Amino acid sequence: MAAKPPSKPRSKTSRSSAKPATWSGRFNEAVSERVKRYTASVGFDQRLAMHDIRGSLAHARMLRASGILTGADLKRIETGLATIAREIAAGKFKWSLDAEDVHLNIERRLTALVGDAGKRLHTARSRNDQVATDVRLWLRDEIDDLSALLAALQSSLIGQAELHADTIMPGFTHLQVAQPVTFGHHMLAYVEMFERDRTRLADCRERMNVLPLGSAALAGTSFPIKRELVARELGFRAVSANSLDAVSDRDFAIEFCSAASIIMVHISRLCEELVLWVNPRFAFIVLPDRFCTGSSIMPQKKNPDVPELARGKTGRVFGHLTALLTLMKAQPLAYNKDNQEDKEPLFDTVDTLRDTLAIFAEMMAGLKVNKAAMRNAALQGFATATDLADYLVKKGLPFRDAHEAVARAVRHAETAGVDLADLSLADLRQFSPLIASDVRKVLTLEGSAAARKHVGGTAPAQVRSAAKAARRRLAR
Repeated sequence: MAAKPPSKPRSKTSRSSAKPATWSGRFNEAVSERVKRYTASVGFDQRLAMHDIRGSLAHARMLRASGILTGADLKRIETGLATIAREIAAGKFKWSLDAEDVHLNIERRLTALVGDAGKRLHTARSRNDQVATDVRLWLRDEIDDLSALLAALQSSLIGQAELHADTIMPGFTHLQVAQPVTFGHHMLAYVEMFERDRTRLADCRERMNVLPLGSAALAGTSFPIKRELVARELGFRAVSANSLDAVSDRDFAIEFCSAASIIMVHISRLCEELVLWVNPRFAFIVLPDRFCTGSSIMPQKKNPDVPELARGKTGRVFGHLTALLTLMKAQPLAYNKDNQEDKEPLFDTVDTLRDTLAIFAEMMAGLKVNKAAMRNAALQGFATATDLADYLVKKGLPFRDAHEAVARAVRHAETAGVDLADLSLADLRQFSPLIASDVRKVLTLEGSAAARKHVGGTAPAQVRSAAKAARRRLAR
């Protein structure tokens, strides 16, 4: 289980309370203890507490501006909520299972502190629009933090790209040696992936940043509220246009978990490569010891546990996305108790993603490269064969004919147990009379990489230029 954020209240939940349920007037018998435990969310939605208080303060000020609350009541509410915020921050707030969720726990404590003013706070709202607002406020802040963590990871990768702009390694397709690339170019590929992830989070935040508060239970309210005041104070770009949709919508949570899943796909792809590269058969990289573990029985082992575990946690995040999609797929309008099940998958997705990004930013910055092993690997598999074909095309041979000539040359070199660069000029000319002494330049690894100097190419000069552009992009 991913670590909970430091801001999560540390107080223990009390399982006893003498106070009746908020709706006790409607029922002839008390809710059973087992049902209380089954239906309560206070054990996990406590982390919304500060956002709940923030939303309640904005709501109370709007009620005052609308002439629904008196100035005296507003002052009492503000003072009481400030006290509650301090209690929660200090871990001294007593959470009650009988109060069911974060909202009622805070409301009951507020009423105990300030009397009837606390009871008036819930005027013109429902827990339905209240929780929809709280989760959006919380997730909006989390997206901002996650975007910063993504940028930190990108910065680490750019640092490796700058350091290894001319470090030759094999580029692979089908996990077979394909063409020479540079390690810097390889790192910048992940920078691009994570940049798309940052824009996806920004898009998600923009769509999410609409205020549901004021929708009440489902139909709006008969009180003359001023929703735009609340939206302005809480930093929402607009108010929701339909009360039914506002209280039942969880698209923003699904969209976030979808974006998080794609981020984890990119992390997992990187993990797969790291696990391969630290294997002695590759020996391309060395991970810092603090990100690895040993074996309980084999003293020589240095296991890449962090990449392996992150690869596994990717499935965990995928599962949360599936859970939310399944949760919503058959719900009629408007709010249903099912929606209580949205929080734990969402919370755990954020926790998992936060820890993963923070760890990977540090790990990738500390990664060490074995340049000799990378270069030796690039010498295997006839990585410059395409360069030889391009050379023949530039001499006037149609590409398909050049492809065939080089394929025959590769077969000959393979039989002889040598690389294309090791064949004599006479041997090479067996396959095309167009081959001359200048062919040696294109058959070197460095010459192959340097030739790809267009935008997006692997040439060291282009890698350095792309790294600078990526840094400028992060600085915006």
